[in-house]
Amino acid sequence: MYKKTFYGLLVVVMMFVHGRSQKTTAAYSSENLKIVPLTEHCFIHISYLEVPEYGRVACNGAIYMDSGEAVVFDTPIDDAVSRELIQWITETKKHRVTAVVINHFHNDCVGGLAAFHKLGIPSYANQQTLVLAKQEGHTVPKIGFKGKMELKVGHQIVINRFFGEAHTQDNIASYIPSEALLFGGCAVKSMGAGKGNLEDANITEWSATMEKIKKAYPNIQTVIPGHGDSGGIELLEYTQELFNTQ
Repeated sequence: MYKKTFYGLLVVVMMFVHGRSQKTTAAYSSENLKIVPLTEHCFIHISYLEVPEYGRVACNGAIYMDSGEAVVFDTPIDDAVSRELIQWITETKKHRVTAVVINHFHNDCVGGLAAFHKLGIPSYANQQTLVLAKQEGHTVPKIGFKGKMELKVGHQIVINRFFGEAHTQDNIASYIPSEALLFGGCAVKSMGAGKGNLEDANITEWSATMEKIKKAYPNIQTVIPGHGDSGGIELLEYTQELFNTQ
């Protein structure tokens, strides 16, 4: 379960986001799941965390599809919504989910992971995420990696890499070169967002981690944060400045 302080701090970040929607018309929308297209191959999946006293908080994940295969980045918030997402990918988009990549160990990343495991879909995460998820009593990703891991999706690749601590000590960034798109998870803030949940954060390294991502992928065109609207490289720059301790 989420710690009490997580709820309070996350809500501070998300109060201005609640009620906003991604600018593009949704490809799919239900009470518990929204899927927003960014490109022909890339989508944001949005599910909603019920926070006592504050209502629903929108949590972002991503989907990338190519040549009949799909990879999901972070799960929806529970197994039921994960099944809904998988059904849309497989039945509506006619793609097979070949992998799910977990950004970090918090429950808004792994809350619906068991639904993927039940279908035999392999899950990948930073090796440290496996350790931390187990400690928290969450569903644990199956396959850990250290440093960097590439996944083949259709005819393209996805680069998953640990650049340093930020929102958590295990957070990674997932980059799709063919789309110039980065899923940054909760380590990346949407424009105007506050610092949010710092319970497991490394404040002193956060800004430096953003700089490393920018240098590694200078051609980024689209950035998806863990909460709030997507944008461009300015989201990395905004986050970097937000946590600049110099």
